[in-house]
Amino acid sequence: MSDPTPPDSNSRRAFLQKTSGAIAGAAAMQTLSCTTVTAQPKSTEGEFKLGDYKLDSGVVLADAILGYETHGELNADRSNVILYPTWYTGRHMDNRAAIGEGRALDPTKYFIIVPDMFGNGLSSSPTNTPSPHDRGRFPLTTTYDNIRAQKRLCEEVFGIKRIRSVVGFSMSAQQAFHWGAVYPDMVQSIAPICGTAKTTPHDWLHLEGMKRALQADSNWAGGDYEKPPEAGLRAFHTVSCGWFLSQTYFRNGKYKNFLGTKAETVADFIENVISLFSYNDANNLLAMLATWQSADVSNHPKFGGDLAKALGAIRCPAMVMPCDNDLYFPPEDNEIEVSMMPNAEFRLIKSDAGHLAGFPGFAAEADAFVDQGIIDLLKQV
Repeated sequence: MSDPTPPDSNSRRAFLQKTSGAIAGAAAMQTLSCTTVTAQPKSTEGEFKLGDYKLDSGVVLADAILGYETHGELNADRSNVILYPTWYTGRHMDNRAAIGEGRALDPTKYFIIVPDMFGNGLSSSPTNTPSPHDRGRFPLTTTYDNIRAQKRLCEEVFGIKRIRSVVGFSMSAQQAFHWGAVYPDMVQSIAPICGTAKTTPHDWLHLEGMKRALQADSNWAGGDYEKPPEAGLRAFHTVSCGWFLSQTYFRNGKYKNFLGTKAETVADFIENVISLFSYNDANNLLAMLATWQSADVSNHPKFGGDLAKALGAIRCPAMVMPCDNDLYFPPEDNEIEVSMMPNAEFRLIKSDAGHLAGFPGFAAEADAFVDQGIIDLLKQV
């Protein structure tokens, strides 16, 4: 398996450890400290061996693996489980900023499982999968491929039959919708944050622009590059820079201090983003991007492409929390989805952070808002 944190790529991890502890939340919130969470004796990292794992496409991944981390302790009747998957470029370490005593995701109350998404370098990915599915030959792993593996982890490793809630940000919000639709007897609630049940055409388009920017680098070589395709990666992240924050965030000049960095100009900001995300392998980025582009809760034999049927199958309470300035997942898309869900509440996060309003530890007021939404949701189950 590839090193999850290369020596020269620690800046984003350092941000999470350095700044999350300094973020003030609401009175009910404790310090958002990654180091506090990881110091707890009840936090454990693991790797679940899936064996030969058949994907939706029919392709079989040999010796597939699912990385994960747990927080807290499973109670005697296994009724305190919360599943909180990772998101695009995220790894289970990133989720720690949302987990802590006194928080909505409180490891003294709940057993919180954080599974790594396929493609992120810890679970099966282009960088750790043997031939013939290595590198650029890594197959599409759908959102449903991910949640089936997560279900096996819950059942085979922990003997879990019921999940109190599936919580997710961005691509893991998409996973939460999929969980609620296809496993209604197992999932008691879902909390999708800044994510939709189906990737919209406009969202797909922005991802396609990022992908083509990377692949235009001749050094990418169809995924068989001898060294990282730096020009393609720089172009990829430059395109991304215009999407994950709002126009208002830039208008207010907040980009000058993005994630603790310093920038005098937008060009400086771009260089900072490229540095912060430089730990990502190009093929891994493209593998996760393909999962994002293909996300569709209705793309399952139970629903046959019928979005209303799929969303209507989510019977459990749902707390759907988009951000008013999210350019990836505009709130209007969630409003449409919630209208087709029988037991869903729509709560709008108001923040100039755009999509990153849902990223734990990024915006204190948004963190407090999301925490309260999850707390209110858990009272219903």
